[in-house]
Amino acid sequence: MWWILWLFLILAAVFILMIPFLRMTITISLKHIGDDDSISIKFRTLFGLLRYTLRIPMVKVDNSSPGIELRKEKNFGEDRQVPDSQKHYDKITKKDVLTDIKDIKELLEHIVTFHEIVKRFFRKVTVTKFEWHSQFGIGDAAATGVLTGAAWSIKGALIGILSSYTRLSVLPALSITPVFVHKDSKTVLHCMIHFRIGNAILAGLRVLKHWKGGLPFIRNRPFPFLTRQQNNKSV
Repeated sequence: MWWILWLFLILAAVFILMIPFLRMTITISLKHIGDDDSISIKFRTLFGLLRYTLRIPMVKVDNSSPGIELRKEKNFGEDRQVPDSQKHYDKITKKDVLTDIKDIKELLEHIVTFHEIVKRFFRKVTVTKFEWHSQFGIGDAAATGVLTGAAWSIKGALIGILSSYTRLSVLPALSITPVFVHKDSKTVLHCMIHFRIGNAILAGLRVLKHWKGGLPFIRNRPFPFLTRQQNNKSV
């Protein structure tokens, strides 16, 4: 009986030690064909034995009422002049300016450090498949031609960013098919990446250490300018 328990513990320890060296493969599929939109993300590791598929529903816009509703606060009552005795003035001293500059400098330093952590992780990410095919038309031949050139520029820029941040081990398959005679909108994207789970764990620990080490300090200590604004609103 005891040897079964010891065997289980040994196998569990071996599996835990193997986790950082396992390769995680992520396959991203995006499809947009008219009103049919779908995104699926597939995770695969442990030589394909562990699999998980995440399907993300797309948000559809109601064509009957397009746009974004913006709310604006209004003052009720008569629009009358505020007496001088009720007016509030902000006094910004040299100390306040220096404190604001110091806080902004600290915030920028934390953003740069966070960017370096993310960039270091993406250097370990390998892209093994990238296909992006698009087809569109807006009903006007001239405007469709102009938008086709702009779309090629956008795709080229995104591929440049992808190749500079990750290991692009395959030549991307890109295509844009303009439709000059009628309106059309289709996009199909397939991307496959892989990385070691240990690299993801290490990046997560670095982000956690970075967050606990500095960001709460800035978050719990608002900029003096914002503090003054909040104090005036509460008066």
